[in-house]
Amino acid sequence: MTLFQTLKQTLAAQKLVAVATVVDGVPPGGKMLVFPDGRTEGTLGEFTEPVRAAALTLMRAQRSARQVFEGETATADVFIEVYPPAQRLIVVGAVHIAMVLATFAKELGFRTIVIDPRDVFASRERFPQVDELVVRFPAEALAEMSLDEGCYVVFVSHNATFDNPALAETLKHPVRYIGALGSKRTHAKRVAALKEMGLSEADIGRIHAPIGLDLGAQGPQEIALSIIAEIVAVKRGRRD
Repeated sequence: MTLFQTLKQTLAAQKLVAVATVVDGVPPGGKMLVFPDGRTEGTLGEFTEPVRAAALTLMRAQRSARQVFEGETATADVFIEVYPPAQRLIVVGAVHIAMVLATFAKELGFRTIVIDPRDVFASRERFPQVDELVVRFPAEALAEMSLDEGCYVVFVSHNATFDNPALAETLKHPVRYIGALGSKRTHAKRVAALKEMGLSEADIGRIHAPIGLDLGAQGPQEIALSIIAEIVAVKRGRRD
């Protein structure tokens, strides 16, 4: 399989990948693919390793850049183009905040998915705007999804029975953002529960909690605004 065939298949599967192209320098017109796990296809000679490292950094931020690399005997001007997977906002908890949040996300181009086992809440009457409504226990539903670097997962059910197992499942995957609703006291209880489930501090540290930018938000609309603002900040590399 050629490099271009591999790239075509990867893009068709909507998987994160970077394409490094030598714009000027050695090797002339050279190309290399870089994958999130560090694998590469193709070679850029002595610049393979530094370009690979730069591409991995750019993939974490999901942005492209042109960089110049100095070798022992040559220079390479390389354009590293990052192709991120499709953006998905997955909301656990079909509550009022989720209704507003899904509307904001749709306007920003996200595919929106809401998960809640309670069909009285997870109904098309309440969520006509979402792309997918999943009436199942969140941990089970998430385990069957392909959670990748294009996923932003928000927990707003405020129900530990739903949230904690689903958080544990989500933390197994390289999702771009994880946020959980609740006060500092609530989050402390959540942290303790997740540790009992075997999650490490590093894993748990990926959770944005309290969720959202500190806007002094009150009510579902303002809280949803603070959440989507934090998601955009993460997407644009302004927040980890």
